[in-house]
Amino acid sequence: MTSPTPKQILETLLPHLKVAAAYAKEIQSRIAAQPEKDSDNIFVSALTDADLSVQTFVEVVMLGQFPTVRFYGEEHEKSYNTKYFRSIELGPQNDYLVTLDPIDGTRFYLDGHDNYQVMLNVLNADGFEAALVIRPVYDHYFYAIRGEGVFAGTLSDAMEDCQPLRIETPEKQIYLGGGAAQMKAQLTDKYKVIDIHADYSAEVQVPSTASFLMGELSGAVLMGAQFIDGAAFAFMAQEAGGVVTQIDGSPLPALSDCEGYRWPPLAFGVTAEVHGDLIAAAKATGTVERR
Repeated sequence: MTSPTPKQILETLLPHLKVAAAYAKEIQSRIAAQPEKDSDNIFVSALTDADLSVQTFVEVVMLGQFPTVRFYGEEHEKSYNTKYFRSIELGPQNDYLVTLDPIDGTRFYLDGHDNYQVMLNVLNADGFEAALVIRPVYDHYFYAIRGEGVFAGTLSDAMEDCQPLRIETPEKQIYLGGGAAQMKAQLTDKYKVIDIHADYSAEVQVPSTASFLMGELSGAVLMGAQFIDGAAFAFMAQEAGGVVTQIDGSPLPALSDCEGYRWPPLAFGVTAEVHGDLIAAAKATGTVERR
């Protein structure tokens, strides 16, 4: 049997993911939280009925449409379907792994904010092949195909109707993920800086990593870029014309050279100038050594 291309995977799953996103939007105000995951990080400990239901829904579609394709869902440990997939591991070149973050930004979601998303990616041994981000409250989605750029459309648009994403005048705002707070002082003379752990509020929405897609961020530092979310945004930033490297400025490794389904600490800037400022701040504050 011929393996599907990354674009075929996205095209097949997109209608179902739109349904899943509509479901997540519909129940957000009534959501009942599951017991939180065992973590002291509020952004990774949050878990809801929506996470589990969306993952189950997508797993059913995957097993029905692409039963031989590797699949890794964030909630694989709780899923009834994990045992039916050929593998949850990254395979050899061109033996794709599809990944799912059923609700990326679960803490935002639980607190009633709008900036959560459903994320699905197609990974190869050497790098990302495709990424798809659906933001249901905003009625839009974005997708990227390796070497083809990033495209944006409304939820009523088919993939062929989406338009190339242009981020021409991003806000001078930097997002610092957990573990990068020490860089803030080095950047505030030039940028507004969001230190997500210090600045997050349950009452007032703050930007997330996905905000660069809306032109609301000019750069970000991620000390733990998981394949299912942060690393995927870095891939999309690169496809949109940005600069993405490890926190010391060196190239990112192949996915197959990584452990724990994550890239090493990284920085991405919408422009080379922003990226250079992030690397300089990382070196000045010893963030490079903290990897």
